[in-house]
Amino acid sequence: MASETVIPTRVKICGLSNEATLAAALEAGADWIGLVHFPRSPRHVALDRAAALSARARGRAERVILLVDPDDALAAAAVAAVDPDLIQLHGGESPDRVAAIRALTGRPVMKALGIATRADLAAVSAYAAVADRILLDAKAPPDSILPGGNGLRFDWAILADAALPPGTMLSGGLDAGNVAEALARTRVGAVDVSSGVESAPGAKDPDKIAAFVAAARAAR
Repeated sequence: MASETVIPTRVKICGLSNEATLAAALEAGADWIGLVHFPRSPRHVALDRAAALSARARGRAERVILLVDPDDALAAAAVAAVDPDLIQLHGGESPDRVAAIRALTGRPVMKALGIATRADLAAVSAYAAVADRILLDAKAPPDSILPGGNGLRFDWAILADAALPPGTMLSGGLDAGNVAEALARTRVGAVDVSSGVESAPGAKDPDKIAAFVAAARAAR
């Protein structure tokens, strides 16, 4: 009997902000490295800093610039500076706005959607029609200043029997200790982590990065 082909889980380490932790993510074998350009985030990096980190990752991992409700000028400036392989939109962008940013920049776009209840999945199909990838993240609390990276997880049972588009990525409260369970329960093929590999908000931990990537790979 032929053995079943196992497709490794793809992993994104988001919110990297210095050379040491970028190197840790690359050495661990992360598929994507995420750079956050959102001043209210403890993981924020200016575009010139993001450009320098992106250049170090070129050819070793796909580079993602995370933006929150960017106007045309910011979207264009981010692409010009960082040369990302993917733009992650993590705000309240409508499907039309996602399509417009994709057309303006000429880059693939990933749209993050906040999930708290099964009803929140109703938005997936509209965004999947215009985005190259969907990221399902825990919905931020009403009083949060951050749309993501809050260290929260949603009930993965919400995704049971859900028709998710190919390439859907899971985020929200993941760490090395629960990523295998998350993958088993949701059946997604890609995961995104930020606060789960930190020692403090915005401070990535190289050992936690390595442990997370290893746990995600071992789960498949």
